[in-house]
Parts: sequence; structure tokens; C-alpha cells
Amino acid sequence: MASVLKKILGERPAAPAACPRPEYPDTSEMVEALCYSRGQNDWYPPLLLPAPALGRRIGDSRYVREALNLSRRLEPDDYVTYLQSYYAEGLERFGDAWGYADIVTVLLALAETLRPERYLEIGVRRGRSACAVAVKAPACRFHLFDMWPGKQYAGMDNPGRALVDAELDKCGHTGPRDYHQGNSHQTLKAFFRDNDALRFDLITVDGDHSREGAIEDLADVLPRLKIGGAVVFDDICHPNHPYLLDVWQEMVATDPRFTSWSNSHVGYGVAFALRRW
Repeated sequence: MASVLKKILGERPAAPAACPRPEYPDTSEMVEALCYSRGQNDWYPPLLLPAPALGRRIGDSRYVREALNLSRRLEPDDYVTYLQSYYAEGLERFGDAWGYADIVTVLLALAETLRPERYLEIGVRRGRSACAVAVKAPACRFHLFDMWPGKQYAGMDNPGRALVDAELDKCGHTGPRDYHQGNSHQTLKAFFRDNDALRFDLITVDGDHSREGAIEDLADVLPRLKIGGAVVFDDICHPNHPYLLDVWQEMVATDPRFTSWSNSHVGYGVAFALRRW
């Protein structure tokens, strides 16, 4: 009987292994804009602002308008041109009620609120996300990880550092820029071996979109986030990568160290979390 059912139902794929959570070394470094601490007799975790409260701000169409204006300052490609039309159509039809969010609107809001001094990004490509941070925190130090040049995204070219520099210059970025070229699963580990004490105010993970690769990137960077710092994770409802939402849920959203927010209703989706302790 079992063999008959197997023929009818076919082989059922094994459930993916649970996402491992990284170890978090103790840290006292905080993002001052979001934290409260008296230095002694701290009854609560230092974070003052929960992620859902900040998420409600991101739903304001102001950030979509800012994302549209930012895109018009940058060198266009097919994707940016599409986004400009998409933003404009959504704003025209729904105005303030649209409630749209993507990686750029989220980073605009986070950089405005956190006022980051040090930012890390995995998956830079042409620098659009980095520019969203730059316009709100022009003096912030950037650590940018990508596989330029030549690594394509959706069939479009990934020209390299020269274009990213030019885009950041357009956005008024004056802070230091550290570029790390190569596979993030090697370059991140080497970087953190050499900079073990370094902690970040804001981190974006938008690199390897395989399940295993996304888990590894998150595991590498999450322990490096300051208390009150934010991590952004893109494409959580991308039709080609449906497992990314599960990765986010298992590694971040259900971890009590974090308070999280996500939008998985339209577009490709995006999530962010703030570290509580």
C-alpha cells in the first residue's frame, strides 16, 4: 500500500533544515538616536522605538516620493526606469493611502531616524540602496560588499565601483567608502577576522539569494549590529526566492533580541529589524 501511495503522490521533498542562529557576543555599543540608558539600574532593554512604530512611518507616501526623486538623480537602467513609472502610478492612484515600501523607502526612513555613523551593505550593484543612506547620512562611513564587475542582476550589467562612486557623489556623500570585491562568504569573514570589535548602526543584506547563502550572510552580520541598530533584508516575497521570508522569520523575526517589521504584500517585499539587546 505504501508503494502505491508513493506512486500516486510522488516523492515529497524533505523539509529544509532549521536556520541556525549565530552566537551574539556581549556588546554595549548603542545607536544613541534610538536608545535610552542611564548607565546603571537599567530595568529595560535600551531600545526605545519598536520596529512596527517605525514601519508605520515608512508607509507614509513621503518616502515613496523621496525614492522617486532619488531615482531621477541616478544613472538609469531598465529596472530604475520601471521603478520610476511604478512609483508614479501608485502615488497617482492611491496617494497617501498606498502604504508601499521597498528597500529604498525603508533605508531612507532608517537612515533619517538612526543617523548612522557606520553602514554595511551586501549586494551593492549600482549603488541605489547606498545612495538612499547617503542622502540622509552624508558623513556615514560605508563598507560595501559586492562581486563587481560583470556579475549581472536580472540580465542587467553590474559596472563596478566607478559608477557607485559617481552615484554617491551625486547624492552628496562625503564619508569614507571601503569597497570589498568578491564573494561575501569569503570577504565578510576575512573582514570580520581583521575587525573583530567593529559594530554597525545599519546593515543591508541583499546579496546571495539562495537559501543557504542568505542564511550565511545574515549569520555573519547580525552579531555585528549595535544595540538599537537596524538590519534590512530584501526580496522576502520575490517569486523566485519564496524561502527568503522563512529565513527572515526563523533567524530574526522570532528572535527576542529583535523587534521586526515587514512588507510582503506588493513588489518583492522587504523587512527590517531593530536590535533590542
